[in-house]
Amino acid sequence: MQIDPRGPRFAAALTSVVLAAALVTGSGALLAVQTAVFAVGALAGVQHSPYGFVYRILVRPRLGPPRELEDARPPRFAQGVGLAFALAGTAGFLSGADWLGLAATGLALAAAFLNAAFGYCLGCEAYLLLRRGGARVGARA
Repeated sequence: MQIDPRGPRFAAALTSVVLAAALVTGSGALLAVQTAVFAVGALAGVQHSPYGFVYRILVRPRLGPPRELEDARPPRFAQGVGLAFALAGTAGFLSGADWLGLAATGLALAAAFLNAAFGYCLGCEAYLLLRRGGARVGARA
């Protein structure tokens, strides 16, 4: 499946806002909402996430067509990575281990901000590295 690469970047901007608010307020509930967004993106695909829906309905019609499309698998993997950090952060905030909530949320925010501001997706890069590493291992066998 191919997707408009501007969609995940838009989603990263919204994610950055939500994660920053969760970090500033220490709200486990707000982080739990973002965790659910990550879960939908990881399980159903980024195009089916709430932020993907907002992009598709409200933003994309106002833009020209994308110059090129990209593979949906790396952003979907990145959503899974975000999900792992958000789950850890939510567990931290809700269990009273605020240090865990702050650390996990801060790391997720850093990754989302890199994507939103600079178009650099850490989770996507990790996906590609894992795929290359797996291909090398398979080639040696």
